[in-house]
Amino acid sequence: MQKIDAWLLTEGAHGMISQVEGLAKALDANFEHKKIIYNSFWSLFPPMLTPKNKKIFNFDQIVNINEKIKKPNFLISCGRKSVIPSILLKRFFQKNNNIINIHIQDPKINISEFDFIIVPDHDSLNGENIIKSQGAIHYISREEIEEKRKDKNSKNILSIILGGPNKYYAFLEDEIKILFNKIDYLFFKDFDEVRIVTSRRTPNQIVNFLNLKYKDNKKIIIDSSLSRKNYVEALALSKKIIITSDSISMISEAAVTGTPIYLARLKSKKNDYRFIKFLDLFTKLNIIKDLDTSEQYWTYDKLYETKRIAQIIKNKILKIV
Repeated sequence: MQKIDAWLLTEGAHGMISQVEGLAKALDANFEHKKIIYNSFWSLFPPMLTPKNKKIFNFDQIVNINEKIKKPNFLISCGRKSVIPSILLKRFFQKNNNIINIHIQDPKINISEFDFIIVPDHDSLNGENIIKSQGAIHYISREEIEEKRKDKNSKNILSIILGGPNKYYAFLEDEIKILFNKIDYLFFKDFDEVRIVTSRRTPNQIVNFLNLKYKDNKKIIIDSSLSRKNYVEALALSKKIIITSDSISMISEAAVTGTPIYLARLKSKKNDYRFIKFLDLFTKLNIIKDLDTSEQYWTYDKLYETKRIAQIIKNKILKIV
């Protein structure tokens, strides 16, 4: 498959960027991120009720309408807000050459609008253009993890990856305080170094609480830099990983390491069958276990779904182009 040019369409959230960028890299594509910004109140509407009109989002800015631009071969989108822009951009460019559009997640619209749709196993979406993944695809590669491990770090490291509030989890400070008391008691004594890595969604008061709680503990490193390099290093060098239960993306990213992953379950505001099915699947695959499991170490097949799915697309693409 020849080198392709791809535009990556998201609203800018880390989990979405991770998925579109990961797929673009696995497809060996030159890529450019394009942030979708809706005009006025249109961002509140679901795709099914959103008009297919380029005036509803920053279309002119994305295509640099007054300048000569290199047309993409691929549009890779992720998330609700990128559904209609992907369809409109494909129609715009389709006049002169064939454009393949790939959407990650259920677009909640007629699936025939996309050449490929990638959804996790826990979504009940089916069709000829549907490709199922185990968990979320992402931009952390197995090769990248192995390269980091060549540093031969001899320290016994525990990494704790924190998400943040979303529509299913409140991520309350009192809950996090109880959680860290439990983690401290069960794990800290067994490690030379503990890395606590926050995300863009982690509330400032949680970061402040952790800095205050562990200010005198020299083996605790609190990393709120949002550095991708530090995040990958924390995943690669850890002997064990603890991740809060609010993020399918973070758990899926960690599963590429083969390292035991402990799930720090948070209380959900409402039941989400997708989260439940995802966690059940990763439990059956022996990837995750609860904090108080009696097992100290375990193994599982490293999950590198992004590369597998990219190969499926490469194989199918010859029938389209």
